[in-house]
Amino acid sequence: MKRVTTQAATQATKWLYGLPLLLTSPLLFADAATGEGSSINLRRGATDISGQVYDLHMLMFFICIAIAVAVFGVMFASMYLHRKSRGAKPAHFHENVKVEIAWTVVPFIILILMAIPAAKTLIAMEDTSEPDLTVVVTGSQWKWHYRYMDRDVEFYSLMATQREQIENKFEKGANYLLEVDRPLVIPTGQKVRFLITSDDVIHSWWVPDFAVKKDANPGFINESWAKVNEPGIYRGQCAELCGKDHGFMPVVVIAKEPAEFDAWMNEQEEAARQAKEEEQRLLSMNMSMDELMDEGKRVYNATCAACHMPNGEGLPGVFPALKGSEMVLEDQTAHIDIVLNGKTGTAMQAFGKMLSLKDIAAVVTYERNAWGNNTGDMVQAKDVNAVVNGN
Repeated sequence: MKRVTTQAATQATKWLYGLPLLLTSPLLFADAATGEGSSINLRRGATDISGQVYDLHMLMFFICIAIAVAVFGVMFASMYLHRKSRGAKPAHFHENVKVEIAWTVVPFIILILMAIPAAKTLIAMEDTSEPDLTVVVTGSQWKWHYRYMDRDVEFYSLMATQREQIENKFEKGANYLLEVDRPLVIPTGQKVRFLITSDDVIHSWWVPDFAVKKDANPGFINESWAKVNEPGIYRGQCAELCGKDHGFMPVVVIAKEPAEFDAWMNEQEEAARQAKEEEQRLLSMNMSMDELMDEGKRVYNATCAACHMPNGEGLPGVFPALKGSEMVLEDQTAHIDIVLNGKTGTAMQAFGKMLSLKDIAAVVTYERNAWGNNTGDMVQAKDVNAVVNGN
């Protein structure tokens, strides 16, 4: 009697746990029909391709539901109507040709019907021909670099979420770990081709609203494209485990109206021109130690502290310490060179394209005089430029 009661209680518990799903299933199907408001379904996205992917997903989903209902319906009906208590005698279908043909041909036809729309969508996703704009996307531990083909604009995009949020000192924002300092900007209504690669390890550039997720492989270029219909901010992230800070590598894309995009592009090209002029001006002037240390600390905390630690002691066996380092204390040229060009075969990446001559001069000065290093060296922009030019 006790065993029967326990079994009944267990069965009742299963039903109780299943009730929330039964009660919310109409809502889930409502979300499935619209593609909006569901946190567990695909989103329709902002491009025609993402809409096709969503429609294809829902088609397959409902086909699978129909098959499940038919199969389990026949199974449960057979179990109920032909049970032993009703005197049913089991039928034998051993080597029945008609049954063998049916369960081979019917699934084959279903697969063909599913493959036709899937093939159309896949072909459309891979058609990168005749783009209106091409952007080279390069993954780099742990940030993205964007370069607009045929335009003099390129920049790195770094996560902008505050370190205090990550360390649970501040309340997490609405877009926690999905904020960047410089988002990619593209025009609406135009076909934008993405050439995706990497300069170190395998990354993956993923923007769900575009139905774009392509691996960034070092030494290879993968292609994808998007034609965004509506202006807005679209977020994604690296979708391939790429190392220590893989979770801190977000993607943010802002889609602007064509006229607004052209104005933005002109501003960026003008800013790039002015930056080059400013660097040339810095070559003929010197910054004070206080200016170098203040600027160097800012650059170090933004780009170096994640590996070498804010105290310069690094992570033993993983990232070398800068505090007391022989190179930092004695070889200024090698110090500048490794910041500029990185070190092959290690996690030390090249910052020559990411930082200005002024930034590199400042951060090298800071590293040579912080944490008790106290070399007294003041590295100027002209010293960095000399290493760049091999002088």
